[in-house]
Amino acid sequence: MRLLFVTKVDSGDRVYRSHWRSAMRLLLVSKLHSWGGAVSTITRYTEVGRTLGHEVAVFGEQLADIPVPCSLDVEDFDYAVFVIYGASDFPDLPYLARLLDGLPKDRRVIIDCCGRYNDTIRVEHDFNHLERLDGHQGWEWIEGFEAVSDRILQPTLTPRRDDVIPFLFHGFDPGAVSRPAALPISASGGRGDATSKPYGAIYVGNNWQRWSQIAAFLEAVEPIKDKLGPICLSGWDWDKRPDWAVEHGVRGVDVDPELLRRLDVETKYAIPFHEVIDFLGQARFGPVFQRPLFNHLGLVTNRTFETLCADTIPLLMLPGEMVEAIHGPDARSLVPDGDVAGRLEDMIARPEAYWDAVANVRAHLAEHRSYGRRFEELLGVLGS
Repeated sequence: MRLLFVTKVDSGDRVYRSHWRSAMRLLLVSKLHSWGGAVSTITRYTEVGRTLGHEVAVFGEQLADIPVPCSLDVEDFDYAVFVIYGASDFPDLPYLARLLDGLPKDRRVIIDCCGRYNDTIRVEHDFNHLERLDGHQGWEWIEGFEAVSDRILQPTLTPRRDDVIPFLFHGFDPGAVSRPAALPISASGGRGDATSKPYGAIYVGNNWQRWSQIAAFLEAVEPIKDKLGPICLSGWDWDKRPDWAVEHGVRGVDVDPELLRRLDVETKYAIPFHEVIDFLGQARFGPVFQRPLFNHLGLVTNRTFETLCADTIPLLMLPGEMVEAIHGPDARSLVPDGDVAGRLEDMIARPEAYWDAVANVRAHLAEHRSYGRRFEELLGVLGS
């Protein structure tokens, strides 16, 4: 791919310089930490970009614990791509001013990962504007985004606003698939034998607007807990309702200690992003939950794809229409359709059939949802 770059010349109005170049230089802007957010996806973008002959770096000082190239030299890059979950993903001054001064507005793009660029939406206890926590009202998000960029992308196939560009952002990495050639029967624990793996089910994710789904899952599997095996929740605040949620009156960050005790659920702290796939592989099944808001808006996350890389049978606790649109038709068998216990019992009894489905879903994702394809889609958006 060859790209035409048109830049304004400072010496006069309506005077531009154009030149062709085969490589793009992208500066990704987001606050990275090892246990959440977009860290896994951004790491993949830097790797895939380099493989495709482009330069991709993260804005900021070099990070000690995350292996991505970083830079503060804004003028060396063609575009800034802001990856926004919350207000903290925007750099503080004077760094934000350096970005806005160093790259014009038409060279800045925002990927809105949580649907902030919408009117205020509430689904159950979930919401897209966190006035109680960050002090920013809905109109501030919309005006703030529009001040930074004219192009807003959201990781959904069905954005609510006409001025939002659908771009899934997260992707599937075929090279990260654990034991891709392993026999399906070995990965399932051996025809329902719960002793082959230490866990029956593992969920990795923080306790933020997911408790209603986790509780429903646990209650559904309680009658088959001996068949299923031990359950583990890994992430922040699964052991108890956090004090900050109590202080601010935020619901959806709940815990039922008695339910966890009754099912002997193990809770662990959050694990670093590079350990997630291997850890999920310690369980026979990997349920995928999303926030009610995300299901409502059709937003995807890294875990939407990453769980398919692990040596576990995924249980996609997502809307069926969304799963088919993202993962392909073979993924419908991985959706419990309201009967979690029944689907798990069938997976235990007939693991080969479900591992065939997993293989077909992986092939679909490798063709349609890979990071290589995602990167090319982003270049297409930037060049439009």
